[in-house]
Amino acid sequence: MHDRFLDDIRRNPNNRAILERWDALALPDGWLVAGCLFQTVWNLRSGDAPEARIKDYDLFYFDAEDLSQAGEARVQARADALLGDLGIEVEVANQARVHLWYESHFGERYEALHSARDGIDRFLVPATCVGVRPGELYAPNGLELLYEGVLTMNPLVPHRELFERKAASYRARWPWLRIEA
Repeated sequence: MHDRFLDDIRRNPNNRAILERWDALALPDGWLVAGCLFQTVWNLRSGDAPEARIKDYDLFYFDAEDLSQAGEARVQARADALLGDLGIEVEVANQARVHLWYESHFGERYEALHSARDGIDRFLVPATCVGVRPGELYAPNGLELLYEGVLTMNPLVPHRELFERKAASYRARWPWLRIEA
């Protein structure tokens, strides 16, 4: 399933281009994560273009030496310069600083992370906990739930209201997904 997943996500030309330019991004502990990966798989299963309905492409990195918003903005500007010709929205997030803004944005407490992988571990839906970078796949919950379209709440982030909104949003776009509370 590992190879199938990597083949599937590369069918999305934007994922492929980001991974081809990875070294130029120079992200410490960097990962391409989230919707651009699992939504590509869901699009393929639905018979849609791999890049359909993907609103943005998320890049995680971890830099505990610079927790400033300005530092993250500089990394975002570098990514925009390197990937701007793709015509997609790219969002860069320093996982070392998520705990500083999460509660004010989502209304829930969030403990400090120790790596970008910690951020991937804490996606609201375990099936969506995936990240890639050249030569490496991180899927702490495996890939079966992702391919089966099973949405459950992540016990590491038991925020039921946030989970229910996220799962409903996914289901509105991919009606075959199953929500299991």
